Amino acid sequence: MRNWWALLVAMVGAIVLAIVATTPPGPAGSGAAATAFSATRAMADIREIGRAPHPTGSQEDAALRAYLVTRLQGMGLEVATAAGAMDAAGAERLANWSKSNATPPLTNIVAVLPGRDRAAPAVLLMAHHDSVWGSPAAADDGAGVASILETVRAIKASGQQPQRDLMVLLTDGEELGLEGAKAFFAGDPRRGHVGVIVNLETRGGGGRASMFETGSDNGAMMDLFGRSVSRPVGTSLSVFIYKKLPNSTDYTIAKNLGVPGFNFAFIGRPELYHSPLATPDRLDQGALQDMGRQVLDLTRGLLAAPALPGKAPDRVFFDAFGLFFVSYAPALGWLILLLGAGGYAVAAWRRGTVGEVANGAGVLLGLIVASGLALYLVNLVSGAGGHTNYYDRLAAIPRLQVQALLVCLAVLVTLRRWLPSNVGTIAGAAVPLLALGTFAQAAAPTAAYPFAVPLMLGGLALALDRVAGRRAGLIATMIAAILGVGYMLGFGFFLLQAVGPGMPIIAAVPLAISTVLLLPLMPAVERRRATMASALLLACAVGIALWVLLDPLAPSVAVYSSDH
Repeated sequence: MRNWWALLVAMVGAIVLAIVATTPPGPAGSGAAATAFSATRAMADIREIGRAPHPTGSQEDAALRAYLVTRLQGMGLEVATAAGAMDAAGAERLANWSKSNATPPLTNIVAVLPGRDRAAPAVLLMAHHDSVWGSPAAADDGAGVASILETVRAIKASGQQPQRDLMVLLTDGEELGLEGAKAFFAGDPRRGHVGVIVNLETRGGGGRASMFETGSDNGAMMDLFGRSVSRPVGTSLSVFIYKKLPNSTDYTIAKNLGVPGFNFAFIGRPELYHSPLATPDRLDQGALQDMGRQVLDLTRGLLAAPALPGKAPDRVFFDAFGLFFVSYAPALGWLILLLGAGGYAVAAWRRGTVGEVANGAGVLLGLIVASGLALYLVNLVSGAGGHTNYYDRLAAIPRLQVQALLVCLAVLVTLRRWLPSNVGTIAGAAVPLLALGTFAQAAAPTAAYPFAVPLMLGGLALALDRVAGRRAGLIATMIAAILGVGYMLGFGFFLLQAVGPGMPIIAAVPLAISTVLLLPLMPAVERRRATMASALLLACAVGIALWVLLDPLAPSVAVYSSDH
């Protein structure tokens, strides 16, 4: 009975932390301090930006540019526009949208708020003012543009001239292939004045705003980021993963030229990506607040720096539930892994048999394989194996997340009876994850912390159980589970939000880590009940998959989509 209560407390605590990690803050009202970021104030610009679709070359985009120029001039910035030409690929995409062979010029907006030292490298805030065809784009990239305007307003409200120039670049033709950014960084004479970039993007209409990409050798920049931003959200894992993806933003152009920078985005409410339903009223104002407050804090830190940080070795970094920031040198990951492995070794020494350790390792590997296979197969039932519409699958992500959770629970319940909660088995279950963490630490040290940190918590808690007694050990194990499983729940949520429609098997990783942390608290489950529970969970998952498969095309699908 005691273990049931301990497990319940641990799970409730973990769920609470996961909710905190994945929920954006409430929007600050119009009465917020003049020097603070207010999503309510920014919404006035978003309602103007998102009145109608405004693709490159349209009358709506021309009207929006005039509005943005007036807004920037009204805040005292030096404002200019710069025309450019799009390449053949951009022109072809626009022609496919508009069914016209006309190729309008690109028009970027470049503005400068002068600093005290005009020769110092400037801080550049960047977003794009164009939309895709058929979407009012209140989020992509209305949220980015409005966040920049509100950031500039808040900086001006301080009454102090910044140390260095603050530049604003609102690009055109981003949705056609980063055309405006290409034009600026290829030939605009002002590009040489840029010292660091803060780019703002979205893929959806809500959720936590995360700093997901940096320039190379980001160590010094991340130190400044951690010092400057209150409650920052971002991970070095996302930076590592984004390098491997074919995705791109305006910052890609500058990053390839070696310009340091930070890239922010939110990806919640994924059905609103490039959607005709992406209106101002549907935008999550909490996500706007989350993005804007971080960008304002970071911009202030960069503007006030006597000298912009230079290149330094990359850091390992992650936010702890969006509450505080953890950052350390990659080499420290080896010590964290060693503490975890040492903790499990101390706990199991002369208390667990070789057979128990082997059994734990084997069943944990089986859990990873079985959950990955089940996630893949159930996702096939949802339609992933046939012709799918990208935007329709985005709209299904919330259901696919629940589907993946049910599959993971079904596999865990099924295999639980082969994973008894004895010290030898628990230590053995940690072995495959410690091996994976060691491989990750050697191959990609900035991406290894999701293995290393939870396993350190679990190993030290289990060692304390042996050294200090069952009572202290139980408390330590509960704390380790609350922190580790709470992080894994949020981590899995964001992973599935990002790549869930195509790679649901990624959920097997947080499942395996959570299992090792919870195993010391798990009571035995009678086999018949476990079988019935897992069958019910799996049936619900398949039911959701069939719902996704048979559901009509989502009304949120982009109008230029071939299936629309």
